[in-house]
Amino acid sequence: QVRLVESGGGSVQAGGSLTLSCEVSGYSYDTYSMGWFRQAPEKEREGVATLNTAGDPTYADSVKGRFTISKDNAKNILYLQMTNLKPEDTGMYYCASGPSRTVPTLREGWFNYWGQGTQVTVSS
Repeated sequence: QVRLVESGGGSVQAGGSLTLSCEVSGYSYDTYSMGWFRQAPEKEREGVATLNTAGDPTYADSVKGRFTISKDNAKNILYLQMTNLKPEDTGMYYCASGPSRTVPTLREGWFNYWGQGTQVTVSS
């Protein structure tokens, strides 16, 4: 059974940092694409950062230069390091996995396994 469990969310002030983790179990996730998505109140879920199977990243323009996605294949953990956080980064952050692909994508429809989410709140 595939299971994704996020952790690391919290409340920070603008300019602060957080690192999210996603523990993956149930399959060898190094053969899948992985990513982070977020949903702000009353907004649609959007792609934040994803990796293709080879580990190449892509980022939403709004987080480029501030967020870094990475994975530890030995531990089956996906990370999202977030720095210089802004109030507009507030939302529920979800970890997701999908089929193998050579080009990373922020398209939500590609991903078919999702975690329950972890809340990130950034105050001004």
